[in-house]
Amino acid sequence: MPFLSFLLFVFVSSFTPGPNNFMAMSFANNYGFKKTIKFCIGVAFGFFVLALLCSVFNLLLAKLLPIIKTPLTILGVGYILYLAYKTLTNKDIKNERNDRSDKNLFIIGAFVQFINPKGILYGITVVSNFILPYYTTYFSFFIFSLLLGIVGLLSSLSWSLFGSIFQNLLAKYRPFFNIIMALLLVYSAVSIVFH
Repeated sequence: MPFLSFLLFVFVSSFTPGPNNFMAMSFANNYGFKKTIKFCIGVAFGFFVLALLCSVFNLLLAKLLPIIKTPLTILGVGYILYLAYKTLTNKDIKNERNDRSDKNLFIIGAFVQFINPKGILYGITVVSNFILPYYTTYFSFFIFSLLLGIVGLLSSLSWSLFGSIFQNLLAKYRPFFNIIMALLLVYSAVSIVFH
């Protein structure tokens, strides 16, 4: 496995702006950091389950249709390059307030993963390009899914804890940040093709 590319892809995809991170920042603004922890744990659990489902789904596809590896690789590389483009051209961060009640932020965090296109494509991409070609046991899928869930937890916790700092920092250094993140994504895509 191209481990550096895997880590770069996971880091860039998890810590750059997206629905989970914006919601974590918004919930922290509305309910405070302490209550938002429930949402962050829900994100981690939901993504853990999503990553496991992506692993099993991709394994079944690979066993049933070995010819699918090339299209999945092309799709994954294309998606990573699309993310690089979107990151490079992203101009602003919106910190929209969310008026939902804080009754069960854990459930919201868990279930939002299954309607989050970025999360679903991220799960499929990371599994089909970085995990499935090198690991085929259910235990390895469990471990990688757990790792991805932990990264999701750290990402959403970071955005909820440092939301205002990130917002000010990204506003000040946006072009530099976007270029660095886009280049890291392009590196990940290139390393998938030439591994």
